[in-house]
Amino acid sequence: MHLRKFLQAGHPPTLYCAFLYFDISFMVWVVLGALANSIVLEFDLQPAQKGLLVSVPLLSGALLRLPLRLLPDRIGARRTGLAGLVLTVVPLLLGWLWADSFGKLLGVGLLLGIAGASFAVALPLASRWYPPHYQGIAMGIAGAGNSGTALATFFGPRLAEFWGWHAVIGLALVPILLALVVFFLFARDSPAQPAPGPVTGYATVLQQRDAWWFCLFYSVTFGGFVGLASFLNIFFFDQYGLTRVQAGNFATLCVIAGSFLRPVGGYLADRHGGIRVLTLLFLGIGALMLAMTSLPVLAWGTLTLFLSMAFLGMGNGAVFQLVPQRFPKEIGAVTGIVGAAGGLGGVLLPTLLGTLKQLTANYAGGFLIFALTGFVCAGVLLYVGRSWEGVFVGQGGLASAVLAGPGQRL
Repeated sequence: MHLRKFLQAGHPPTLYCAFLYFDISFMVWVVLGALANSIVLEFDLQPAQKGLLVSVPLLSGALLRLPLRLLPDRIGARRTGLAGLVLTVVPLLLGWLWADSFGKLLGVGLLLGIAGASFAVALPLASRWYPPHYQGIAMGIAGAGNSGTALATFFGPRLAEFWGWHAVIGLALVPILLALVVFFLFARDSPAQPAPGPVTGYATVLQQRDAWWFCLFYSVTFGGFVGLASFLNIFFFDQYGLTRVQAGNFATLCVIAGSFLRPVGGYLADRHGGIRVLTLLFLGIGALMLAMTSLPVLAWGTLTLFLSMAFLGMGNGAVFQLVPQRFPKEIGAVTGIVGAAGGLGGVLLPTLLGTLKQLTANYAGGFLIFALTGFVCAGVLLYVGRSWEGVFVGQGGLASAVLAGPGQRL
């Protein structure tokens, strides 16, 4: 891929704004997970409650992606993004000044889902500016905004040591307001805006089997990434007896791998085919999660989780190299549905890890179930991928429009 041609093919300021919007919103979405070890001490939470604490924002974010995804086709992705940033101010104010009980904090978590729903706006905003053969890298760059998790896990525990977790939630208002200004000044809607689809568009898409396959795949890649990103602070703190800041450091190291390698996954999928790349990533995820069932020592556990997050992040990019090719006219509806499925996958993982920890006194069972899920997805993709090749993608999942032969670009 030639960088100059890629930049000329779309609108780079909007692409970068989509990244920034997603990045800062993602940081806010997972802030309770980043601060969990401080919150746990104040409210004396059990393992299952810890999983619930980090799952609630993920659940509401997943559910809100569906209605929020309807707005870009009607008022434009730019206006929808601006509205999302303004509304995100509300839970931050409540978490800072009002949430003095676990119940109230769960209410704040529900509202933080507004930030999590940014995915349903940022990706269509970027996608509509780029042709099919650049979808993987464009969606990967915009989607790399999940690096906001690293900002939360790195700075959150440190700032909480000095000012307390309430104040950290309040401080998150600063980057949100800055992102609002930048987004207002530089983001633009693509002139190739689709006509607003009916609300029943979701039902139409869900009648197609392939939409369900993409939901499954993204619930594992994105769900696995965001679920682990929200829970790793707790895992490192509980499993290895680290301090809150140390746990945040190790969590950040792992999160960075998944965040910044998402565009790499999109690029590799553009270059070698999304089916081929994603299958290998699922096999790798299964093997790495299987290795985590032994709950290895800190060094090996960190390396394994680092590689796992890297594979999950690249998997996110590979999934969304395939989605626009299969559903070019329904990209709005399918992005909302698949994105919601990814969020729901994120809900299941920390809930599973926390609940099994409380029932069995260790995390091995949760990692085993995730490993088996990765292997199952690899098998499913190998099966359904055969019916996709030659229909809407080329061999291995390459974009048909840019194929002159196996592995060659026009």
